Amino acid sequence: MVGLYLKSTSVPYPAMTKDYSGQNLRGRSFKGQNLEGANFSGADIRGADFSNAILKEANFSRAHAGVSPYWGIRVGSVIVSLVLSALSGSVMVAGFLTAFMAICLVLITSKYNYTVNGLVLTVTATFAIAGSVALILGLVLSLIIAKTTFIFVARAGLIPPGVGVVGLVYTVLIGSHSGILSTATKKDVSGFLSWSIAIIDEFLKNTITNTGGTSFHGADLTNANFRACILKNTNFGKANVKHTKWFQSKNLDRARIGTTYLQNPRVRELLITGEGQNKLFDGLNLRGVNLEGANLTNASFMRANLNEANLQSCNFSRTKLKQTLLESADFTGATLTGATIEDWGITSHTKLHGVRCEYVFMRSPTPDDPNPRRKPDNWNENFADGDFADFIQPIFDTLDLYHNSGVDPRAIAIAFKQLAENNPDAELEIVAMEKRGSDKFLLRAKTAVTADKSELSAEYFDTYNQLKALPEREIKLLLAEKDSRIRSLETMVVTALERPNFYAETYNNQGDTMPKKESNFNLQGAQFGGGLVDAETVNAHQIGGNITNNAQEQPTETKNIDTKTILILAANAKTTPRLRLDEEVREIDAGLQRAKKRELFDLKQRWAVRVQDVYQSLLDFKPQIVHFSGHGAGDDGLQLEDETGKIRLVSTEALAKLFELFASNIECVVLNACYSEVQASAIAHGGAKAHRTPER
Repeated sequence: MVGLYLKSTSVPYPAMTKDYSGQNLRGRSFKGQNLEGANFSGADIRGADFSNAILKEANFSRAHAGVSPYWGIRVGSVIVSLVLSALSGSVMVAGFLTAFMAICLVLITSKYNYTVNGLVLTVTATFAIAGSVALILGLVLSLIIAKTTFIFVARAGLIPPGVGVVGLVYTVLIGSHSGILSTATKKDVSGFLSWSIAIIDEFLKNTITNTGGTSFHGADLTNANFRACILKNTNFGKANVKHTKWFQSKNLDRARIGTTYLQNPRVRELLITGEGQNKLFDGLNLRGVNLEGANLTNASFMRANLNEANLQSCNFSRTKLKQTLLESADFTGATLTGATIEDWGITSHTKLHGVRCEYVFMRSPTPDDPNPRRKPDNWNENFADGDFADFIQPIFDTLDLYHNSGVDPRAIAIAFKQLAENNPDAELEIVAMEKRGSDKFLLRAKTAVTADKSELSAEYFDTYNQLKALPEREIKLLLAEKDSRIRSLETMVVTALERPNFYAETYNNQGDTMPKKESNFNLQGAQFGGGLVDAETVNAHQIGGNITNNAQEQPTETKNIDTKTILILAANAKTTPRLRLDEEVREIDAGLQRAKKRELFDLKQRWAVRVQDVYQSLLDFKPQIVHFSGHGAGDDGLQLEDETGKIRLVSTEALAKLFELFASNIECVVLNACYSEVQASAIAHGGAKAHRTPER
């Protein structure tokens, strides 16, 4: 039977059927059907139409797609007639032969109701007109038509693999026309022939695929499996191929692949073989690609887009992932030992479950900086199982407030407090402060997922810039009106600016932190809602140790507005000469009890004070008078105690800044310590009235 087969018929299976494994489905139509999870493994789907079908997680493993052999024979018979006419050596004879074959085809195919009359009559008319063309042009056209026929037959799969199509064409045609061709310019004819055949080759590729091949045009192939599937002359135009499996598929390069990641030959080879070791994929758009189980050792994906990619169980050992986009990528079970992850773009949606990693490098070595920043830092130490995910997992959904120059800690503190009060639903929580360069500062705050970070940032900087423009006197008045806790944030900002190592390390998308490591300045859990700080601890290197800052532990007694709180701070380290501090405090208490207006004073005491106790006590009791009893060290500062009772020196500068934060409330500071004149002068210069008692 000869004819042109252009239309597919509807599949005679019930709509709910999902198991088509091993069946002959040639030319069937599944157009627009919901076949999610259907099984087509081992089926013959040549010529089938899956256009716009839903084929999520469908199984096409070992299926045979492409052009139906009957379609190829029917269409090929028309073109064979053109070859026979070309081989006649005369354009005029070719026209008569073509017309004769066309009439025969019309008579034969009319019996089977196939519509090819238009096609055959068009071909007949074309070659009849060609009778007036010169003989050399007739030879060239004969060559082109003949070679086109062989290309078509080869593309349709009608010639076994390995047959030399081009050689066969030239052997038959050039041999039969050697006398004529010798009188022509062979070089010119050959060049024209190559150019013509290239155009026809591409045209036939698309024509055969579009009209006779298996079609997945516009289909949803998310997570579909084409393992070991023959895909020659298959149409994937506008199909969704997210997470589609191509492992061991065949003839994918002969399919119509649209504008997806399949366009790149290197990517196709990687998807088919799963072997990408030592290869470069820099800058490629691999969004949604499925590389599950691929060997990618020593490969490079620098600046590549791997967003939403399936990277499960991949081997990324020693792979370069510098500036790689990894939003919603799935690394479950992958190996990352020795990978370079400088500035990689992981997010809260990047899956890192079960990642195997002994160590990573945070930087790509350069001539100026050859240090790759290995983590863990100790080259003899490796991550334990599960540690890498804890180490690298950042705190996400953050609001990054980057201050370029002229950083004003007071304006930062007030602006952020106001931002938190105006936007309680944003759930602002400071997670990092970091000095950048010589005069730049980054304040990073975690937010609710639904928060509009753009609006929050704009509101913050509007307030911040207005505050910076205020005169000094108005800033001080504004600070005096605020809750005293705002000063705690101010001092943290000041310290972060003065000490580069004083910042929160709880978030760093480069992973430059260590698991189970206590940062120098940890603000985890700090809530900026009703109060400025509501964290359990604030670790501050400048004033040291853990500072409890829980509002529920604040004194709840109500005092008369005129009551003065006297705070006594006593420190006598084990390694220093013993002072009778208890006797001194007893005398102070007794003197107050004998005073006529003793109800106006409230005595508070703190013993064996450590550095953090000073700050905490000032914050808790808000004293008007502070009395320190202990040892002094002249220019080196005052001697407090550490966790073990040994000496801990606090510098003069640190003390001055600390008391300056509470200057609006503190009226008098008494330093009953040897050689403490320099500290008294510094504190007095900062705004508080400091007095030094004579050396004992």
